[in-house]
Amino acid sequence: MTRALSDDLRRRVVEAVEAGMSRRAAADRFGVGIATAIRWVERWRSTGSWAARPGGGNQRSHVMDAYREEILALVAAKPDMTLAEISAYLEAIHGLRPALSTVHRFFERHGISYKKRMARPVCKLDFEIP
Repeated sequence: MTRALSDDLRRRVVEAVEAGMSRRAAADRFGVGIATAIRWVERWRSTGSWAARPGGGNQRSHVMDAYREEILALVAAKPDMTLAEISAYLEAIHGLRPALSTVHRFFERHGISYKKRMARPVCKLDFEIP
């Protein structure tokens, strides 16, 4: 993810526009995109702040927390369920089709991890590796 441009640059662009320069000219002068300058000035005029808004973050994974007890009971009853099966279950029962990454983050957030066993047992070496 990219970083926000500095508040100093934002301030200079906004101040240039407020001093009478067009948004396009200010964008060209300070080396930012035209749409960027337009958004910064609009933000300044509507909120009084040129600071960047908080960025990113996981916005959707917490939707699954409403079904926490049901999901945990489902996994307790059938511990070898895949993330795709859990997602399909939520769609069939609740109409919610979370991405596999969302289901994974749900388990990660609640400190639950389980790994599938391999189809064959792990080989044990008869000698030590130096």
